[in-house]
Amino acid sequence: MPEQSPAQASSRRNLKRLFILRSLMIAGYLLGLLTAHFFVNIELPMTPLLIIIGSLTLTNLWTWHRVRSTAYIRDREFFVQLSIDVLALAALLYFTGGATNPFAWLFLIPLIITATVLSANATWLMASFTAACYTLLMFFFLPLGGENHMQHSENFAQHVFGMWFGFVLSAALIAWFVVGMANTLRQRDQLLAEAREQALRDERLIALGTLATGAAHELGTPLSTMAVVTRELERADVSAPMQKKLRILRDQIERCKRALSVISASAGEARAEGGSLIEVKEFLHRVVEEWKVQRIDATIETRIDSSASAAYIVDEYTLHQSLINLLNNAADASPEPLTFIAGWDKSCLKIDILDRGPGLHPSVSSQLGKCQNSSKEYGMGLGLFLTHATIQRLGGRIALFERDGGGTCTSIQLPLATFS
Repeated sequence: MPEQSPAQASSRRNLKRLFILRSLMIAGYLLGLLTAHFFVNIELPMTPLLIIIGSLTLTNLWTWHRVRSTAYIRDREFFVQLSIDVLALAALLYFTGGATNPFAWLFLIPLIITATVLSANATWLMASFTAACYTLLMFFFLPLGGENHMQHSENFAQHVFGMWFGFVLSAALIAWFVVGMANTLRQRDQLLAEAREQALRDERLIALGTLATGAAHELGTPLSTMAVVTRELERADVSAPMQKKLRILRDQIERCKRALSVISASAGEARAEGGSLIEVKEFLHRVVEEWKVQRIDATIETRIDSSASAAYIVDEYTLHQSLINLLNNAADASPEPLTFIAGWDKSCLKIDILDRGPGLHPSVSSQLGKCQNSSKEYGMGLGLFLTHATIQRLGGRIALFERDGGGTCTSIQLPLATFS
């Protein structure tokens, strides 16, 4: 059997439990029928009763086939299966005294199952369905042999009405309280699953931080050697074009050394500068200018709301790097200029990065922030994962959307500093 999602596996297990329960009910129906007919000497219409039980048995065989198959089991199918049980029970009760039969309380079983497994709407629908069947059985039924005199007894009529009222009240209470408790359990399970997922992401980030610190130590010496060699070459008698290339190489080496120093500072080896408050407008201009220095081959159109009131944001280097990484991803994908739109109010900064690339890769859009994933040929998938983790750590959100006319819109929301 192919691998199934947790929800589908749960639906299949529930259907299997229903098959087992129905098998026990069928056995109970047959045992009760034979006992009443042969030992208690109650006159019963055996033919229609056996037809009903046989039909329910065939239904159960079909249920077992569905359990064994690989077909997708929906909640609607599970509700229909329970409704068949209700109809079979109503038919059996019709030929065995209707609402006067002491086993009419069995209507509660499919209702309880529905309230535990299915939605609130399905539960209320099942409650209405079972209550309607019970109500009809008060007026339409075949009395058991020897009970005709009891149907005219006022006390017995009150007893049957009390049984009906108790059932309807029980059905309403089950639909109300059990559904509420089932929803609470589902919400708890969802919160636990989210907490486990967050813990796994945190462990992955810690592992990446450890590897990054080790890489900073390993790369420090080679970069220093390259910087010394580059300076010596610049002093040598070389042509002007070569001097220009050496200066570019030196700038790139210095950029790598700065990045490694930030990694070391984040690991606690030194106190990284930053973390202070800065005006949002200045922060955005710094990010865009820093990106332009790195990507001199790309163009960008900036639309920063100049009419917005002054607001402040934490000037953290990791946030710079996250936004630059998103700009780099957009520039790599888009043959046309990027569009950078930013606006803010007193509490929130919203940034949209628009590109005209090929659009969202399915694996990236579905696994955003959950794991390392890259649609690039040589990408390791770390950039978007770390960017999502950084923005989430700062209390922000990131989302990717398909852009009208082709391309992607990367939307970022970041909280701003508030002053009481």
